[in-house]
Order: sequence, then structure tokens, then C-alpha cells
Amino acid sequence: MSTPEHDDPSVSAPKRTAAGIPGVVTGLRYALGKPGVTRGARALLRINQADGFDCPGCAWPEPEHRSTAEFCENGAKAIAEEATRNQADAGFFAEHSISELATWTDHRLGRAGRISRPMVRRPDSDHYEAISWNDAFALIAEQLTGLDHPDQAVFYTSGRTSNEAAFCYQLLARAFGTNNLPDCSNYCHESSGVALSETIGIGKGSVTLDDIHQADLLVIVGQNPGTNHPRMLTALEKAKKNGASILAINPMPEAGLLNFKNPQTPRGVLGGGTPLADQFLRIKLGGDHALFTAIGALLRQRGAIDTAFIAEHTSGYDDYADSTVDWEFTTAATGLTRDEIEAAADRFADSDATIVCWAMGLTQHTEAVATIQEIVNVQLLRGMIGRPGAGLCPVRGHSNVQGDRTMGIWEVPPPWIPALESEFGIEVPAEAGYHAVAAIDAMRDGRARVFIGLGGNFAAASPDTAVTEAALRQQDLTVHISTTLNRSHVVPGRTGLILPVLGRTEVDTQAAGTQFVTVEDSMSNVHASRGRLAPVSPYLLSEVALISRLGTALLGDTLPWREFEADYRAVRQHIAAVVPGFDDYEHRVRGTGFTLPHPPRDGRRFTTPDGKARFSHNRPTAPQVPAGRLLLQSLRSHDQYNTTIYGLDDRYRGIKGGRRVVFCNPDDLTELGIAADDHVDLVSEWPDGEERRAERFRVVPYPIAAGCAATYFPEANPLVALSATAKRSNTPVSKAIVVRLEPAGR
Repeated sequence: MSTPEHDDPSVSAPKRTAAGIPGVVTGLRYALGKPGVTRGARALLRINQADGFDCPGCAWPEPEHRSTAEFCENGAKAIAEEATRNQADAGFFAEHSISELATWTDHRLGRAGRISRPMVRRPDSDHYEAISWNDAFALIAEQLTGLDHPDQAVFYTSGRTSNEAAFCYQLLARAFGTNNLPDCSNYCHESSGVALSETIGIGKGSVTLDDIHQADLLVIVGQNPGTNHPRMLTALEKAKKNGASILAINPMPEAGLLNFKNPQTPRGVLGGGTPLADQFLRIKLGGDHALFTAIGALLRQRGAIDTAFIAEHTSGYDDYADSTVDWEFTTAATGLTRDEIEAAADRFADSDATIVCWAMGLTQHTEAVATIQEIVNVQLLRGMIGRPGAGLCPVRGHSNVQGDRTMGIWEVPPPWIPALESEFGIEVPAEAGYHAVAAIDAMRDGRARVFIGLGGNFAAASPDTAVTEAALRQQDLTVHISTTLNRSHVVPGRTGLILPVLGRTEVDTQAAGTQFVTVEDSMSNVHASRGRLAPVSPYLLSEVALISRLGTALLGDTLPWREFEADYRAVRQHIAAVVPGFDDYEHRVRGTGFTLPHPPRDGRRFTTPDGKARFSHNRPTAPQVPAGRLLLQSLRSHDQYNTTIYGLDDRYRGIKGGRRVVFCNPDDLTELGIAADDHVDLVSEWPDGEERRAERFRVVPYPIAAGCAATYFPEANPLVALSATAKRSNTPVSKAIVVRLEPAGR
């Protein structure tokens, strides 16, 4: 949505240091502003504490010894968004029509505040109106039971959903008769899960926080920790103090990869901070596969490999070792010199404990799975699995996105489905359901008629915005289970429901007393989360209570829904009986929690078909970009988390007061005849020949890799074709969009 307030921000030079006093001031301004001083301060003192609640932002783990202020600037912003005193109540929806709200920016929608009671949009109405909870559940049950087949329903999940709610939700969908359980993992780390499952037998990272601290070499590739996982900077700082070196690989230099001023240390407040990256490789978008192929070849040529580990624990080495490096292709694909690549390989060869960390800068490419498997190859060459300070570290985004998958939020029936069937006396369909992109296809084509979203903001998170919004509007019923107003609410189906729930920060009281929920972080640690703030409205239900009541309305008392709602210990008891690794769940989750088993990490055991970690042989490729075009990636600003827009500044990149900017290499602008501060339309080019246009972006010269450009998500989503997905993982290709820049309004 383009508005004047977003078109002309002020632009200054990018920062070279992350956090520090500006981060503290900004975080406190948010946290003590929207919620008020008392409510905000109480929330900050309980965030990420053993007796408090898990941050609703990222999934970075907590250290064993926690500080009083165990949160970052963006965590404070997340708390402010949830603990706000602003409410979008029945009067708000009476005043503002859906048509009007659809013209608002995502930032303005979010500022409307917490949804305070259930709302319904009736067919042909342009307003939401209040509805009782009982009537809402009856309406959903009527629509679902009226379908021709359960597969006409889609049950989407956001990564902020707790373990207990996720388990209940997948049970509801599967007892109803479908595996249509797409989730936000389909949009972010699905490529990681596929790549790791095929190579080491488990789709999760193999390191702990202590490993980060003990590493000799940390490789940060396709990730911007300063904005997306700021608490990771503290771990990187500790690793540096312990002697680690850091290799940063990214198309753009980011403040959080260069220097960290820890606001909880004298050096961070008064000194120059801690330098982070010892080597920075400004790689072209899509060049990572070629880079790691070359690093692997250099390690083999030098004999810098762990032959004993390869012989005992791996398979496929001979086929992999037959590959050679085409240096002309490699330097062109990466935009790096051979000397730069040789120097990076030296770092791998000299390290006795290497961890490679990555995020969506790798996972949202056509060859994302092959690229991540090339990283696995390099780590297998050096025996960097199952040893202290070494391993693979996909840094997850939302705070329980990994836990949701562990709990069965997956369109593919997990291996423990027989235990689920036995535990509850149900029969689960054997066929896989729709992943997120397939769900949009099904809704567009009429094969799906009901969409239920447990958290998240599906319309804003999804690719090909026009197609996604049209698909949602075609539904007989859309149900969004939410805390705050977002884009998805203004593109309802013929009938639309918004069902408000408790936030992570709020006290959850049920028949058996005050409840807690559990989450799993990016390193497989499971711990409790206890809300501490009074709910903003008496009409809110918890996610577990909502799912349980819907289960009763839809399926009756055939399953213990009433027990689940009354006491979450009942949910955890069934999880312990069904999901591997959760035995004695109730006891072990008390206190600081427990770490789930990870066979490769714990004992170099690999649950692949041959019991070995597997080398992959994938010929490197690079995106093909015609002359006069650029390769565009989407990214977050520093004032957002996923689709939630906290503000209009991107402090580290020098942007203030706007979002519609496109970062371009100055040499590319000269070649294209485009000047700094020009306004352009971004037009993507895909094999389907359809023109997709995002209008009026201000051009900002930036030290990004030549031939590349960047703009913010979700503003870039209209440019991503629904059919453009990563091979084997079906993740939208949001980091490799071929675009041309045209004068705005041509």
C-alpha cells in the first residue's frame, strides 16, 4: 500500500555498529509508550525469564544465566505491540468499513491495537460486527461439516503458537479428516528442514548456545542478526572474547555483522563496542551454492578433511569428490575474487570447531535445498557434526516455529501418527495435505472453501499478493485467530471471522487455575512461558481454549477437549504419550526446561536410510539475469518483525520515516541511467510472462553487491510469482526476483 507518508523518507549513511544506547532508548520508548509505564515495565522484567514469558519475537535461546534485561530492542517492540492499551473494539469496526481499512498501510492497521472481542463479517456486508463465542463456533462447525470433503478446509498456523495449542490444532484437523496444515515454516526454513533431513536425518540445527560460545570459526551467511535476532549478538560477542573469528557472507554489509555495542557492558556503553566480522564477503544473490562448492573443493585439494569421520560416519563421498570447480563460473556467480574465496577456505581449514549459521538469505532461492546441502558437505568434510563448538545452525524466526513442527503442524503426516491414532482412537489420512503455496492454489481454484488461520498474517506473508488476496476473498469462510489487526482481516471470505486470543504476555486462567504453555527455541530447548499481565479484554480466549471449544462444536465429546481447556497438563500428558522426546514432560519442563534429543549432535547417529550422514552432489547454478535487469531480494527493516510493522525507520540502513525504498549498487544505477532519489516502479519478470508491478519506490544508492537490489517485505510480495518456489521445499523465491526499474507512473 503506497501512501505519501511512505514515499519520501529521509536517507543518511548506513550505520556500522548495532545496538548501543540508541537501541536502549528506542526499545524503552516503545515498551513504555503503548502499554504505559507500569504495564510496560512489568512486561520487560518478565520477558525471557524462567518465571516469566517467552518473547513473542524470535526463537533465539536464553543463556543459562540470564540478565535482568534479557531482551533486545525488537523484543521490547514486540512486547509493546502486544501489551498496548489501544483496542480495536466493536465501536472501531462500526466506524471503519472493511473497504476503508483495506486502504490503510500495514503500519496503520497494526497501530489500531488489540482486537477485544469476536467479530464477524456477514455476506455482502462491508463491516465487521460483534458475535458471541458460541455463535462463532457454531458458524465454523456448520461451514466445515457442510463441505464435500475435509480437504476443502485449510488449517494454517503461525510460528508463535504454543506447543499445547499446536498439538491440539493438528489433532483437530486430523480428527476432522485432513492433513491440510500449512504453516509459516513453508515460507522460511522449509528448505533447511528438507536439506538437513536428507543429509543428517533430522531437520533441525545441531548446535547449542554453548557451542556458539566455544566455536573457533562462526560463519554467518544469508542472515542479519542485528535486526532479525539481536540477542544473537551477545553470543557472538562472547565467542569473540573466547577467541573465535567470524566470517560474514551477505550481499549487503549490515551493522549487526560488523560491530556490536552491548548496552549491558561498559565497553558497549562508553567504548567502541566489539568488532564482529573478521572477513566480509559481499556475495551476489544466489551465489552461495557456487561459493561453498568452491570451498569444499579447496579443502579437498589441500587435504584439510577428516578422513576418519568421512569413513566411519558418511556415505556418498566418492561421487561428491569427483566434482571440480569452474573458477570462471564461480567468480561470476559470487561476485567474489578467487583470492577472497581462498582466504575463506583457509579459515575453514584452520578451524577445529566451525559453526555455519544461516537464515532466509539462503532458504528463499530456487536452489535453496542444494545450497544448504553444500554447506552440510563442507561441514562433513571437516567432521564438524557432533563435536563441541561445531555444527549446523539454521537460525529460526518466530518464537515457536520449530516447536509447532515438532508438535505435528505439517502437511506431511509425521512418523508418530500411529501413536496419535492409538492415543485418541482416530484414523488419520495417509495422503499429504497442502503446503502454503499449494493451499493458495487450492483456494484460488475452488478446491478449498474454508480457511482457518491460527495466528499470523497470511495475506501479508504470502507471495503474489493479488492472487493470494483474491483466493482468500473466494472462500466461503475465513477465520483469523489473532491478537492485533492486520492485512488478512481486510480481505475476508464471503463470511469472515476474527477471533481474539490472549497474547504471550497475558495471564491465562482456566478451570484448574493459572496455566502456562511451552515453546521450543531454535536449538531444541523446550521451556515454559507464563503470562504476567492482565488481559486487555474479558472477551479473550486462550488459543488452547479456543481450539478446544471449536473441537467440541465440530466433533463433539469424542476427544477430551473439555479436559484440554480446563487444564493444560492434560494436553502435555498426551503429548508425552505421542511425540518422541517428551517423556516425563510435565516434570522436565519446570524450571529452565529441557533439550530435545538430536542424534547427530548427541552421538553422531544419523537416522538416514543407510545410517550415515550423506554427501550431496548438486551441480552449482546461478540465477540468470538479462541485461538491464537487477536481482532483487526482500528483507526486513529494523522497525518490523515478520509482517508486523512497528515503525517507519530502518535505523541501521539510514532510512527514517518511510518504507518504499529500493537499495541499489551505485554503479548499476549509473549504467541504468537512474539517479539517486528517483522514484521507480519495480516490475518483476518470470517465465509465465505476467507483469507484476510494485509502484513508486525511492532509489537509494547502497553498498550492495553489483547486479543486486533490495527492498522491504511485505512490500515486495506482489512481485513474487506464486509458481516461483524453491525446488523440493516449495518455499517462495523471495531472494531472487528478476526486476526492471521503470520511472514511477510510466
